[in-house]
Amino acid sequence: MTLHPKVIDLTMGRVERLLAALGHPERSIPPVIHIAGTNGKGSTQAMIRAGLEAGGDRVHAYTSPHLARFHERIRLAGELISEPALTSLLDECMTANGSDEITFFEITTCAAFLAFARTPADWTLLEVGLGGRLDCTNVVDHPRLTIITPVSIDHQQYLGETLAEIAGEKAGIIKRGVPVVVGPQEPDGLDVIEAKAARMGAPVWAYGQHWNAFEDRGRLVYQDENGLLDLPLPNLPGPHQIQNAGAAIAALRLLGRDEAACEAAVTGAYWPARMQRLRHGPLVDSAPQVELWLDGGHNPAGGEAVAATLARMPKRETHLICGMLNTKDVTGYMRPLAPHVTRLYAVSIPGEKNTLPAEVTRDAALSAGMKEAVTAGSVAEALAEIAATSPEARVLICGSLYLAGTVLRENG
Repeated sequence: MTLHPKVIDLTMGRVERLLAALGHPERSIPPVIHIAGTNGKGSTQAMIRAGLEAGGDRVHAYTSPHLARFHERIRLAGELISEPALTSLLDECMTANGSDEITFFEITTCAAFLAFARTPADWTLLEVGLGGRLDCTNVVDHPRLTIITPVSIDHQQYLGETLAEIAGEKAGIIKRGVPVVVGPQEPDGLDVIEAKAARMGAPVWAYGQHWNAFEDRGRLVYQDENGLLDLPLPNLPGPHQIQNAGAAIAALRLLGRDEAACEAAVTGAYWPARMQRLRHGPLVDSAPQVELWLDGGHNPAGGEAVAATLARMPKRETHLICGMLNTKDVTGYMRPLAPHVTRLYAVSIPGEKNTLPAEVTRDAALSAGMKEAVTAGSVAEALAEIAATSPEARVLICGSLYLAGTVLRENG
């Protein structure tokens, strides 16, 4: 952070300089599947990894942000990077970089490329950090496949104010002649993505045109020009995971994988803090009758996804424990949730300088239509109050991946 204190500074020059000093490891990594989008990147990546690994392939994966430990960001041939390996790689990158400016995300991404280049594997799954065009993962010239999950309004201060501008940044990962799988999009976003693909001569495999995925009688039905698959529902909960699974299956089919791989993708994926049911740990023990869930969604599309998931659950008194960052559209996130919630407990995110004060989150919840909203000193305090007054309630801890990470660490 002392080398470049800005947390986010989208440009390619610094990372290209360091990668050159390191001998261009990004040119030596296994074949890349590059994933951009506003929502669903991590879930889609997890499903693709499950599908590839089920067939015996070794898969590198890069994702961000981490939840409980930084090591979650770098997975080498299926295993999280070890502490000694991570320390050694970061030391090597720091030495090569010297005193030149570089951001935290840039130097750690370079460390990931070094790790991927030195560890044998069959595939590399790269998740974009922010945007796409100027994201430092976008240094791979010839990926095997690119994927753009649903694009919505988020990070406007970096990516643009309109959906079309944001979609243009995401479409920056499209490479000449490389197929691109496109998840469900608003028309304005899809137009921009398709126009960029046409300019690049990149074959498009788009939801609703070239593939479709939907739920029918408790099953996931996937269909493309090669036929129909009748699969179990994704083990990741929520109706939005149907489309994420569809994008993952479309990718696997383009890579020539069979139905067994596609089934493994939807049944074998694990992705924490995405409507994750917490069943063990101190928090669960403190409220044993409460049905406890955790979700890190933090933008209006994330709120809609959680609301749709709650709407499909058995009826049960539902409370939210919510903490958010001051850079987010808080009211937009909460508005779709309001009809499903009895009371919201607003908390400040511990140790996070950009946390929204609990009082502001509470006021936003009330303005978004929540029936009741109060503040609490911590997640544990809020949960204790709920357990005392509504011991069999459903409780969802939500609003931020940073809050989710705190909860996973404390509940570990």
